[in-house]
Amino acid sequence: MNKHILLTGASGFVGGPLAQHLIAQGAQMTCVVRTPFQLSGAQMVTVDGIDDSTDWTASLKGIDTVIHCAARVHIMNDTSPDPLADFRRINVAGTLNLARQALAAGVNRFIYLSSIKVNGEHTDLGKAFNELDKPDPQDSYGVSKFEAEQALLELSSITGLEVVIIRPPLVYGPGVKANFLNMLKLVRSGIPLPFGAINNKRSFVYVENLISLITLCIDHPNAANQVFLVSDGCDLSTTELLRQFAGGLGVKQWLLPVPESWLTIAAMLLGKKAVAQRLCGSLQVDTSKARQLLGWEPPMSVEQGMKLTAKSLN
Repeated sequence: MNKHILLTGASGFVGGPLAQHLIAQGAQMTCVVRTPFQLSGAQMVTVDGIDDSTDWTASLKGIDTVIHCAARVHIMNDTSPDPLADFRRINVAGTLNLARQALAAGVNRFIYLSSIKVNGEHTDLGKAFNELDKPDPQDSYGVSKFEAEQALLELSSITGLEVVIIRPPLVYGPGVKANFLNMLKLVRSGIPLPFGAINNKRSFVYVENLISLITLCIDHPNAANQVFLVSDGCDLSTTELLRQFAGGLGVKQWLLPVPESWLTIAAMLLGKKAVAQRLCGSLQVDTSKARQLLGWEPPMSVEQGMKLTAKSLN
């Protein structure tokens, strides 16, 4: 790959393996991080933060493509007095500032890692989100991601900068954190869980599958000025997800067939309505646009991805 790429968020869950993959593909990498670390084959640039005052001049010299993965991410129990303002400062103003400076430096393409939260928080069973759906972000993070997308597309329409937007659902893989990791640990413990009768469907994307789409979008002419949804292409119920975990971990898992309605009522009584939504609700995405327009296929099956993620705990 004869490209010089600026990657933000290069120490993150997606950015880290993406940087290593692109280096292996022969790209010249300039990796932007907050805390420096050694990465063979990459030039490291340290920034204190990303907002509308960040000066990217030195980092953008000779860059062909920017891949912007860094963001203020969704935070459970956010204690900020004004979360939306904080999200906008980094995810909207910071993104647009980088894009404008990239354009001035002669960058051809700007790839933006957005979020399925732009579409919304849930779907009816069997009615997957697609790129033509009216955006319906429900929280400050989703709103900021949507506003950043709109700002980038407007900049593209005025200037000709090629913009590519990718909206992943929950990304998993070795090193995954938060609720996904907690569920893995619960399954590994062997404790009987009351999730044996959940009939929802949720889309996930293994980190290597996401990286494969990002990589394809660096050069593909049909990717310019497009929005893509991405997933493993095989949606799972919570019950199926936990069984995949158990198989990957090589443990026996007791999933008790407690009705969804009981779980929802119990969660509401405990003040955990959002938890019940994630466990019992559906969120499906349609990846046919990426498949048809770009010829993209996820290189890893959901079974392979879940197994590798589960094994990373051992």
